[in-house]
Amino acid sequence: MNGLAKLILLVAGCLTMAACGKSVPNTSADSSAIRSSQDAWYKSYNSGDGAAVAALYADDAVLMAPNVPAARGIAAIRDYYSKEAPEFQASGLTAVEGPAGDIGISGDLAWQGTTYTVTDKSGATVEAGKVLTVLQRRDGKWMIIRDTWNSDSPAASAATASSPASPK
Repeated sequence: MNGLAKLILLVAGCLTMAACGKSVPNTSADSSAIRSSQDAWYKSYNSGDGAAVAALYADDAVLMAPNVPAARGIAAIRDYYSKEAPEFQASGLTAVEGPAGDIGISGDLAWQGTTYTVTDKSGATVEAGKVLTVLQRRDGKWMIIRDTWNSDSPAASAATASSPASPK
């Protein structure tokens, strides 16, 4: 292979690699929008507004809450939160997002990993855990497409297990 052919092959390879790496930088505007979405989740959930919580999810989202089957699609997610959010609010508990978690953004996909605590009326922590939320930019707005969380508490035995209200 002559020198010109090697050079052409090298340039073609570099152009191919550059085309595959179309990553959009993690902008502060995107990070702020994602944090605002999470803030809206906690505010709506704590006020018992399940419809407002569900409105943060895409139509084809999947919610993977602990101790229940996955809720697939906005109708199932709305049903879940329409029951869970009012019960949580009526119980006097409050869900609090932990310190600002990690956010990763690549193009129109993003994820946020954070922690949460659930406190009772006296302010005592009754549960703590981790959250992983995947979002997608749709029509210029970050929508939740996958969501899951789990408690840091040891697993209860099957006889005593009860599904805690969503703390997210």
